[in-house]
Amino acid sequence: MNSHVTSVTDRLRITEVFYSLQGESSLVGLPTVFVRLTGCPLRCGYCDTAYAFQGGQWQDVSALLQQVAGFGTRYVTITGGEPLAQPACLALLSALCDQGYQVSLETSGALDICAVDSRVKRVMDLKTPGSGEMDKNRYGNIACLAAQDEVKFVITDAADYRWARDCLVKYQLPQRCTVLFSPAQGQLAPAELAQWILEDRLPVRFQIQLHKYLWGDVPGR
Repeated sequence: MNSHVTSVTDRLRITEVFYSLQGESSLVGLPTVFVRLTGCPLRCGYCDTAYAFQGGQWQDVSALLQQVAGFGTRYVTITGGEPLAQPACLALLSALCDQGYQVSLETSGALDICAVDSRVKRVMDLKTPGSGEMDKNRYGNIACLAAQDEVKFVITDAADYRWARDCLVKYQLPQRCTVLFSPAQGQLAPAELAQWILEDRLPVRFQIQLHKYLWGDVPGR
């Protein structure tokens, strides 16, 4: 466990805590508790969680641990918004790992991931040009990635695809960790992205958002 961890009395602003199937990443399909933190410094054009930008309720880490335990699953995902925008997120992540959960963090890649507990699977975006937030990418995070981590590209069009494909080579991403290519819902046909990946023989994992296929754009699912 990293030495930065502070007291579990740290408080976080929480939009929702819910139980669902993991819809993305290599853990897709697994029953998971999601803790969605409030607030995000980015405004991606395809964002589907704008309701988490504001509001929420303050909770301390110990209360969140009790709430998570009530669902009876070993998988927990911390998401947002942008979870790392709240400093106490680091304490929450480590506390969950201490409790024996398999923990993943969904992060935009705009903030430093290097201080995150090494036991956490970090699922980090690299924002494409089509997101409107490419200038927020913190490329220094790439050096901190470990084999258990994952890098995600949400792709809106052919230009995004070419940019993401170039990033694979420039940063040697497939040699570092799993790489995820996902079509932006309503902007790029999934079959089109799948065909590009096959034609270029890219060493990436194609994914769609399982939860949207099952339940649509229902918050908390």
